[in-house]
Amino acid sequence: MQKRQIFDQVSDMEKQIGELYERLGDLKGKLSDLLEENHRLEMENHHLRNRLDVSEAEQEIISEDLTKMPSEGYDNLARLYEEGFHICNLEFGSPRRNEDCMFCLDFLSKKK
Repeated sequence: MQKRQIFDQVSDMEKQIGELYERLGDLKGKLSDLLEENHRLEMENHHLRNRLDVSEAEQEIISEDLTKMPSEGYDNLARLYEEGFHICNLEFGSPRRNEDCMFCLDFLSKKK
């Protein structure tokens, strides 16, 4: 009877090894799926970061251009001042008497 018990034990171990092998295969498949998804998400994250960096760089260029270029309104006010009129809020539109107005000049210096 002892030989029969040994055979049964070997058969039982073989069955357990087969089940473990199946479970190992399932885990390997799930791990493969997770690795593929992780790679896809890393690539998507990389592309989004690049796009965000480009957007931020474009915003900086736009804001630099806006601050460098005086607006048309500023040019008109500077022209009015050169023609001899006040552009400050105290005496806007009234003629200057051949003297500089510190309020107008302050306003012009802030816009540059």
